[in-house]
Amino acid sequence: MGNRLTQIATRTGDNGTTGLGDNTRVSKNSLRVHAMGDVDELNSNLGVLLCEDMPTHVRDLLIEIQHQLFNLGGELSIPGFELLKPAAVLALDEALAEHNATLPKLQEFILPAGTRAAALAHVCRTVARRAERAVVALGAQDALKDTPRQYLNRLSDLMFVLARVLNRHRSDGQPGDDVYWKSEKMARAAQD
Repeated sequence: MGNRLTQIATRTGDNGTTGLGDNTRVSKNSLRVHAMGDVDELNSNLGVLLCEDMPTHVRDLLIEIQHQLFNLGGELSIPGFELLKPAAVLALDEALAEHNATLPKLQEFILPAGTRAAALAHVCRTVARRAERAVVALGAQDALKDTPRQYLNRLSDLMFVLARVLNRHRSDGQPGDDVYWKSEKMARAAQD
């Protein structure tokens, strides 16, 4: 890995380039930098979500995900390097199965709403999808391992599920639920 920064204002990027972990310089508008930025934004949004009240097991999972996203960012910053392991994808699959098993079957599409924590989880879901698109675009240009794309795909699914979990976790002790889209199907079901 390249040199660690000892100062933040280096001024080396004033010309519109940035340094990668292998000490090469690329345009700040390159597909690689876009992918790195989207992963960083996702990790930052997870940090905001972690400011909310949530079950300890969800908090621990999100903290581990932050570490894995840092690995992913490192992998993206060093072309040809692997930091994110397939076991990280498996861990997301296991978390998906565990949390899905606790939730009722969806009745309809849900809105990205409910508790503040659930709404923030939905923001993380959408940023994960954008990061996935950026990684796919980068993979069409440069050789990438499958794990980064798979990880972001699973993570966006998990954030949807965790939003549902967080809508049910309320600090006031009241039961929570998803916020359903008021579709024609739901309106007909309510009339019956």
